[in-house]
Order: sequence, then C-alpha cells, then structure tokens
Amino acid sequence: MITLLDYGAGNVRSVRNAIRKLGYTVQDVRSPADILNAERLIFPGVGSYGSVMERLQRDNFVEPLLERIRADKPVLGICVALQALFEGSEESPGIAGLSVLKGQIKRFTQSDLSVPQIGWNGVNLHKESPLFADYNGEKLYFVHSYCATLMEADKEWLLCTTNYGEEFVSGVQKGNITAFQFHPEKSGAAGLTILGNYLKDGNNEALTLSSSKKSDVEQKPTRMAKRVIACLDVRTNDYGDLVVTKGDQYDVRDEGEVRNLGKPVELAKRYYEEGADEITFLNITGFRDFPMEDQPMLEVLQKTSEQVFVPLTIGGGIREFTDSNGKEYSSLDVASEYFRSGADKISIGSDACYTAEEYLKTGRKSGKSSIEQISFVYGAQAVVISVDPRRVYVKSPEDTSHNTIKTQVPGPDGEEYCWYQCTVKGGREGRDLDAVQLAASCEALGAGEILLNCIDKDGTNSGFDFELINHVKAAVSIPVIASSGAGSAAHFVEVFQETDAEAALAAGIFHRKEVPIAEVKQALKESGVEIR
Repeated sequence: MITLLDYGAGNVRSVRNAIRKLGYTVQDVRSPADILNAERLIFPGVGSYGSVMERLQRDNFVEPLLERIRADKPVLGICVALQALFEGSEESPGIAGLSVLKGQIKRFTQSDLSVPQIGWNGVNLHKESPLFADYNGEKLYFVHSYCATLMEADKEWLLCTTNYGEEFVSGVQKGNITAFQFHPEKSGAAGLTILGNYLKDGNNEALTLSSSKKSDVEQKPTRMAKRVIACLDVRTNDYGDLVVTKGDQYDVRDEGEVRNLGKPVELAKRYYEEGADEITFLNITGFRDFPMEDQPMLEVLQKTSEQVFVPLTIGGGIREFTDSNGKEYSSLDVASEYFRSGADKISIGSDACYTAEEYLKTGRKSGKSSIEQISFVYGAQAVVISVDPRRVYVKSPEDTSHNTIKTQVPGPDGEEYCWYQCTVKGGREGRDLDAVQLAASCEALGAGEILLNCIDKDGTNSGFDFELINHVKAAVSIPVIASSGAGSAAHFVEVFQETDAEAALAAGIFHRKEVPIAEVKQALKESGVEIR
C-alpha cells in the first residue's frame, strides 16, 4: 500500500494513476497519523512554495512529516517537495520550510534563460542509487522557476544535478528519504521506471545501503530539449458527440458538418505512444459557458491521465462566471476542477485579453484576475496564455500606436509594416490590443508560458510565422510555444533554427497522420536540434 500526501493542491491524479499503472494500490493521507504509519509515503509538492507550506501547516502535517524523516521511513518528494526540505525560498519570503537541509531556494538568475524552466532535461548522478537502476540517461520532465544550488546542499544528500544556465540540485537522497525536482509521473517510460524502483518490495534496505560512489558515466552539462506538442481541439458535433476537430483559420466546419478527426482520449494516447512531449486540449465545446458542469471534458482529462504520462494542458472556459442557478464560481474554482481531473497546466485565452486591457489602463495588479489567482496558488508554471493574433498592415509605424514590425511579407497594398491584433471568442472579435502588449502584461501578472497561435497561418500548412514568434519572444522572458502553420517535419526544424521558441505545436497534420510525430523527432535530431 502506497500513501499519497494529497493536501489539496494541483494535479496529484497523475501521481495516483502512475502508482496504479505500476501495479500498486494507493491511499490518501487522511490524518497526521497516516504520515507516520505509511509503508511508503509520496509527497507531491504542487504549487508555489508558500502555498505548499501553508497547506501543510494548516493540516498539521509538518511535525509528523519531520518525525517520519528523522526516523528514516521511506519518503519520496516531488518538485516543490524537494524545495520544502530547505529552510525557505525566495518565492515566498518569510515562510519557513522544513529545514531538513540548510539554505534558501533561489530563482534562476541567468538573464538569457526563459523562466520557468519548462520541459525535458537530463540529470547527472553523483552517487549510485537503486532508484536509477535501468536508467539510461533519458531526459526527464522539469517545470519550475526556483532551484536549490550545490552550495546549499548537504554533500551527503546530493544525488543528482541538472544544468539550466547554472548547475542545480535535481535530486537528493539520504537513507530512505529521497526527493526529485523533476516529475517522474510526467516523464514517460523513464520516469515510471524510476518511480517503480521506489515502490518495489524490499527497496527500503536497498535505499539504506545505497553507495556514495559517483557514477562511472562521464558527466557533461545537461541540455534542455525542444518540445513537440500535439494539440487537440475538442468540441461537440451536431449530434452531441465529443470529437477532436480542426479548423482552417478557426472555421471547424466542412460542408456544414463539424470536422470529426477522432476521439480525444484515443488520440491523446496515440500521441503519447508516438513520442509527443506534451498534450494540449483546447475545449471549444458549447459547454464552455458552464465549465463546472462540463463533465464530458473533465472525463476526457480523467481518462487521458490514466494512460498518458506526459504533461497535459487544458484551455477553454477558464474564467469567473455565475451559473443558471445563480451560484458564483471564480476562475480559480474552475481551474482547480481541471487540475483535480488531471491537467498540469491551464491555458487562458479570451479572459487574458480582457485582463491585460484592464492592467494596461492602470498598470496595477488587482489580485483578482484568473492569471493572478491561479499563479499564486499553483505557481506561474501552471498558467499558459493562449494568444490568437492576426496581422493588421500599416504603411508606417506612425500609423498605429501598437507594436509594429517591418515584415518580409508585404500587405495587399504593398504595406511593409504590420502589427498583430489580439482576438477573442475564437478569433471572431478583434481587440485594440497587440500580441506584445498581451504577452508582456500577462507575464507581469504571473503567467508562466505563452502559446502563440496565428490566425493568418492556421490550417495553411505553410510553416510557422517566424516574424510573430521573434516579435513576442523578444518582449518576454517566459517560454513561448510556436503554433499554427506546420505542414511538414521541416517546418519544425525551421522554427527552432530561426527562432528561440522552446516548443512547437501542431494539430491537423498529426490527426490526419500526414506527418507522424516520430518523423518530426527524427528530422530534428538529424538537424542537431536537442530532443527528448
């Protein structure tokens, strides 16, 4: 029996599903005593440092957790749980950690890095551990803005390190106490192998006897992989069935019928098996006006997370609303329901535009927007901003107050300049807001990633809009996902060679099997692009 320390924040469903996938039963901690009595305890730290520690204090879990650690009873911490072992964090000044290890958790400082670190990176082992038996150096999934440094790690605890501008602690282990900065439950087959090694019978003794001998493998600085993301636009068709569809410049109908390209769960599972680094669901169903009652989409997430062990993002309907019975829900309520159903990240579209417009009027944060609320509880890495811009051509930058570029693709009347107008309501309504204004405002409000679509390129199979990507990328320090226009494996190679985008996303070409994900990965590898 495996015991899960679920204190009510973030996506712990994936950890629970991974445990079950490996053939074990799992129960949740119901009281402080359960922490002490567990055979094996898994502590998935999801959310911001302060939120995690406050919840542990609220539920009276801190003292039994420390007692368990002092008694050397098996504990596996994940992500923020590793950080919680230290004395505190720059993320949440004044909030005390568990103080098992000395020092403070610090934010990544190298100026040319995108923060958070989101994606697949390697680890260098500093001592042997049975948890890494059968590990062959595969990349593992990281998502964090703060890290522990070597100077602050007690040497006897150091298990592995990773490079992201600087070398940071990605794993600690002493006796039966282990913690990882990466997410094994989101790291595909490699992560499941590591997690399975922790769960094995007799592993207690193996952990206690683990050697301090360094790995014989030559240690080189680890490198982040570029991500290939499969996107599924999900909506109901005219018969009430939930299907994956794909539009051309956001029109999803063909001869009057909604295009049906498959069932969401089946396609997501196929993409995972084919090597997709992430799966994104964009919920464009008629249910989105009543997100808390959107049971079909919640069920899609729940079933997908049972079979897919890479990150899942969900977008659509993440905003505050009042239902038909007069009950009010905050955007945080809606997001929390999606997180509990298996989502790792939330994508916010139209609501982000309205929020950015209000922010630009005053330059002040309200603390009430969906971006701010979700970021505060779950961390910036959980908030993705979906930008849906279209080109507006002008003869001169002086003809508009918006951020313009000089384009290599002239307008219909030979215009040499353009700006990118943000849209809402699925591209049907333009706003007096450009893509740079939106992206920069949302970063300031706490967003951790930009999903950069392009209406002009959508469904064209003509390649990504490099000008748009570079325009927005230069204005933010958070990761950018390139989207819209992919028609071949070569387009993925080009976007990573011509821009600094961290990831590239496609939908239709994967759905229709025109370009297999494996073909994309092979083309990237042959071109020298780092991949998982």
